[in-house]
Amino acid sequence: MDVPKVPPRPGASGLAGLLDSPELMELVRELDQTRWTGRPGYPIRSMVGMALVKSLYAIPTWNRTAALVADHAGLQATLGCVPSVYACYRFAAKLRAYDSLLQGCISRVSGQLRSERPDMGRAVCIDASDMPAYANGQRFVSKGGRERSDDEFSDPDATWGHRSAISTRKGGGFYGFRLHMAVCAETDLPLAWSVETASAN
Repeated sequence: MDVPKVPPRPGASGLAGLLDSPELMELVRELDQTRWTGRPGYPIRSMVGMALVKSLYAIPTWNRTAALVADHAGLQATLGCVPSVYACYRFAAKLRAYDSLLQGCISRVSGQLRSERPDMGRAVCIDASDMPAYANGQRFVSKGGRERSDDEFSDPDATWGHRSAISTRKGGGFYGFRLHMAVCAETDLPLAWSVETASAN
């Protein structure tokens, strides 16, 4: 009996192909135009590449992403440098500030995919995934202690929610967010998504 294997993580060549795609090259150009003062810093292409590395390798933190690139000669050659973890955090804030540019890039990628795969989106699956926050969501500072004020929560947007058991992980409460997504059943590609707090069903 053949057991389906997990697809391998993309290597440096796969990352280079993504960065050289017309859709991402346009995003790099648009983000580069937002620079008007201060130090030049790391190239925008390198920072977009760091964001792709974090996503493609499913790395939860920027610390681990920066450490991976620092130890990976192939990724370094593709990115052209080794951005610091602080630069990664600043770039993540920049992407949030210029969300319209990022959404435009996603729309261009989706349009290209639909032109190549006309069957994309004919059959759709909808579900939600939990995204735990890197924050302490406990209401009290200690057992039997005082209740925490709103300004003591490091992630005040997160809420408590419930998730089902998966594999060896038990079900139960978690503090964070929930990603609601519609996915094409034929290509496994996302079609639409929305990030809500963990209490939203």
